[in-house]
Amino acid sequence: MADFVSDLVKKVKPSATIAVSMKAAELRRAGKDVIGLGAGEPDFDTPDHIKQAAIEAINNGQTKYTAVDGTPELKQAIIGKFKRENGLEFAVNQILVSCGAKHSISNLLSAVLNPGDEVIIPAPYWVSYPDMTLLAGGVSVIVPTKQEQNFKISPQQLEKAITDKTRLIILNTPSNPTGKAYRKEELQALGEVLLKYPQVMITTDDIYEHIYWGDEEITNLGVLFPEMMDRMVFINGVSKAYAMTGWRIGYAAGPVDVITAMRKIQSQSTSNPCSISQAASVAALNGDQNCLEPMKKAFKERHDWLIAALNEIPGFSCIEGEGAFYAFPNVEEAMSKIDGINNDVEFSTWLLENAEVAVVPGTPFGAPGHVRLSFATSMENLKKAVDRIKKVLS
Repeated sequence: MADFVSDLVKKVKPSATIAVSMKAAELRRAGKDVIGLGAGEPDFDTPDHIKQAAIEAINNGQTKYTAVDGTPELKQAIIGKFKRENGLEFAVNQILVSCGAKHSISNLLSAVLNPGDEVIIPAPYWVSYPDMTLLAGGVSVIVPTKQEQNFKISPQQLEKAITDKTRLIILNTPSNPTGKAYRKEELQALGEVLLKYPQVMITTDDIYEHIYWGDEEITNLGVLFPEMMDRMVFINGVSKAYAMTGWRIGYAAGPVDVITAMRKIQSQSTSNPCSISQAASVAALNGDQNCLEPMKKAFKERHDWLIAALNEIPGFSCIEGEGAFYAFPNVEEAMSKIDGINNDVEFSTWLLENAEVAVVPGTPFGAPGHVRLSFATSMENLKKAVDRIKKVLS
């Protein structure tokens, strides 16, 4: 039989987080009582006023194609959000609405990378960054960070990673999978390095921006270094903050030439995002933001409980985060005590089979020896999961 699959696609790995969720669902269908801590999805429902806006859009006949780059109403809502919450000003032609923040990042990489261009990706990283870079023809330059440095790239590491082939750096704060967020002085130090390399673009993946409880106000490189705005692209969306993962709306803001190129790519791939989802997103961004507080409060309570509980498990070591909804413990000591377990991938499979708890191994995030646990689930599930892990490890 002929092999019609391209060599490039053969190099791409399936999403580890999706794979874990599918495996957990398969075991549940087989009658197993699996607790899934793999999905990066809020366990809350979309707020009612957002759902109502979608219903009204349907009833009003907003069911046709929109402009490729998004409806005027949503683009204005995004512009207002950036000005109100981030201190950044953009024009209409600097905004592109896409089918999720993941789509926005993919559009960006395809728009700016030439074959062989390098993308600096601090590790641990979101699992899709390297493979999206590969699909766009780029080369990932992975910069590993340690728990001892709070999983954040240092200015020295950044400068060492930059070469004459460097095209882009991706910063994700708060981070998936670690929950760590860059402080103002840390961004300042990274910005001082990037100032010296005007050929390097910067993109910030801020999808967890609203799920943040750090002790200082969150900031961004655009405010700290306005002189670099002509090479910065900001990625965000409504999925995490507003519990709208299935609505598939993300957006990018950046230089006109880059956004125009991204729009061109989108026009030849997906065209416009869902018209109904765009109407709902207008309500999300322009509406009362108090709906975010109960979710953030719940995530913080679960975080505080889970980090303490994980550190009581023999062989686990976990630092606190400032946002998102993940814990990312080092489990090397726990693994070393189990015969036949040699890495975090095998350890995650072992937990699934023996404790019926689904976690994501750290290797796909660029951090071997760790696992990621999502606390976007009930406290009851978290307590049951930790009890099961303790039991099998004892």
